[in-house]
Amino acid sequence: MYALVDCNNFYASCERAFNPNLRNKPIAILSNNDGCVISRSDEAKAIGLPMGAPIFKWEGFCKVNNIQIFSSNYPLYGDMSSRVMKILEQFTPDVEVYSIDESFLEFKGFENHDFDDYGNQMRQRILKWTGIPTCVGIAPTKALSKVANKIARKFPNETKGVYVIDSEEKRIKALKWTKLEDVWGIGRGIHKRLNAKGCKTAFDFIQLPDDWVSKSFSITEWKLKKDLEGNSKILLDEPKNKQAIATTRSFEYTYSDIDNIKERISTFATSCAEKLRKQGSSCHMIYVTLSSDRHKKDFEQHRASRVVSLPYPTDSSLIISREAVRDVSSIFKKGIKYKRAGVIVMGLVPTNNHQLDIFEYEDPKHKPLMGVIDDLNAKYANHKIKLGSQDLKRTWKMRQERLSPRYTTNINDVIKVK
Repeated sequence: MYALVDCNNFYASCERAFNPNLRNKPIAILSNNDGCVISRSDEAKAIGLPMGAPIFKWEGFCKVNNIQIFSSNYPLYGDMSSRVMKILEQFTPDVEVYSIDESFLEFKGFENHDFDDYGNQMRQRILKWTGIPTCVGIAPTKALSKVANKIARKFPNETKGVYVIDSEEKRIKALKWTKLEDVWGIGRGIHKRLNAKGCKTAFDFIQLPDDWVSKSFSITEWKLKKDLEGNSKILLDEPKNKQAIATTRSFEYTYSDIDNIKERISTFATSCAEKLRKQGSSCHMIYVTLSSDRHKKDFEQHRASRVVSLPYPTDSSLIISREAVRDVSSIFKKGIKYKRAGVIVMGLVPTNNHQLDIFEYEDPKHKPLMGVIDDLNAKYANHKIKLGSQDLKRTWKMRQERLSPRYTTNINDVIKVK
């Protein structure tokens, strides 16, 4: 059996966990630099606040409807997510973290368990230990557990937040209830083609012949069909190293001077290098991009990028930052107000197993130096050790005018009990 555990209105629930006054009130969470709405509580959805709404256009609407607006507090959300996932690992060792607010669990050797009770135990422990409400869907396959989770979320009073598909009757009933566009893995293009075949629900989809599905689509859609039929074909994903690592950000303000942009690029490059070392990889190529603010039509627009190939693979912050800064200097154009930049490292190979070059190689002092820097930053947090090309007072600065305290990741923001 598989379970999908999904946190309800996760970002809003994180805010409510430390500020009970927000319970049952409409909440909206904004994107980087307080741009647009990326998360809404059920109350905000009911009022009519759309996803992706630019906040400068909907500010008046939010004030009239008393919608509480918050900047994205990613340190808090990431830490709360980690706590939830750690709790789930107490129920089974086979956990696939699917996103920041949901995970798949596989239950091997649980044949005699009462899954309704087990699902409720998970919900209650997560709620008691973190304050985050969840819904649990349990079924014989991953795709069916997604369907079960939607039912648990849609009918909280009837299901108490847990729904188990453990019979053929329940499976058929659930698939007939599930709209085709709500099926996990059915995108707009596939939905349009299936709609032309008369498919309206998940049940209609599984009635299609296997041969037609495999010929008309890919192996992924065939596996999805078999999963919905109750034959497990979509397995838990094994953790894999990324094939490319990116750090891209919008600036808090537009920059037209090269010095500020160099500092940002250096910081982004250093972040990529740290991620490389964390997964034990080195890169062969560095891709740098720089773009102006496309929303400001009155200003001259400019977007450019450059790729540099390195003579040897590296995970050194010194080398990656140096090359990235050199790249951005070559594509920078005077008089342009830049709003966004990014660094992507590509051509990744294992650090401890790659082809060496007899004539060109990395300074051997870099490896121990990077190790010491990583250890110190892990010990003291907040990236105390930085390169000289970085601003010592910031990692990356965003406009966050509505930021809540970092209750669990900053000692100064820990709640004081008087």
